[in-house]
Amino acid sequence: MPTEQFHSGFVSIIGRPNVGKSTLLNRILGDKIVITSDKPQTTRNRIQGIHNLPGAQVVFIDTPGIHQARSRLNRYMVDTALTAVQGVDAIMFLVEANVSPAAQEGLLLETLAKADAPVLLVINKIDLVEKARLLELIAAYAKLYPFREIVPVSAGTGDGVERLVELVGGCLPEGPPYFPDDILTDVPERFIVAEIIREKVFRLTRDEVPYATAVVVDSFKEREDGGLISIAATINVERDSQKGIIIGRRGEMLKKIGMQARQEIERLLDTKVFLELFVRVRKDWSESPRMLKEFGYE
Repeated sequence: MPTEQFHSGFVSIIGRPNVGKSTLLNRILGDKIVITSDKPQTTRNRIQGIHNLPGAQVVFIDTPGIHQARSRLNRYMVDTALTAVQGVDAIMFLVEANVSPAAQEGLLLETLAKADAPVLLVINKIDLVEKARLLELIAAYAKLYPFREIVPVSAGTGDGVERLVELVGGCLPEGPPYFPDDILTDVPERFIVAEIIREKVFRLTRDEVPYATAVVVDSFKEREDGGLISIAATINVERDSQKGIIIGRRGEMLKKIGMQARQEIERLLDTKVFLELFVRVRKDWSESPRMLKEFGYE
């Protein structure tokens, strides 16, 4: 196909924490490249997912949830999300069908005031509301901002997602693909491995522990015969009490985190994995510019 007939571009996915941005991206790609949990603020970095259509390539950018930031880490996350509305070809602003427009109006208008691209409002979790309520929501949001489209979807069931992707593809300018058509993301495997381990901490522990966790892959070695990958990673926390929770009684929690992470990493890499986990206390790392940079939050 000639270049002038091909379309490509970048599309940011933004919204409050826990509205389903990462779940939606995984659904679009048909594979899991972004970790998810039922806790807010799971995503901390911009992560790109590449989706190919007939005659088009969409580079979706998953972002941290926009929220009231208190720690230095949280301010980094919010800044990361807000900068994602600039320099892209389209924006998908996610809201929840079971949350009123009034509760999101201030954030929506403040964020989109910085936007320089067409905005599609994506009303997610439509499986949780009646059709009459959904029609009311669409009418209410249409009064708040001149959206390019308002698209109801369910990232969980996949309802409406195919139509959303088609509408997004229609926003892209002409141009060649940015990535080969056989990759889903441009982030390295080490990053995804660290994120998988962090996801298991989010899902298996509670209270403040997940938010005080940063994972670093210390080594990633493939055996010469290609039969096994050996990975060592450190789970960093801020206090001794958090370290105790991560390790658990007789090391049971750390074993559970490691087992679930290893199984998912093996599916990702399509090979056997030996995973060794360590836990280290790095006091107040989420407020330290040096340690934030060390952990990849620059």
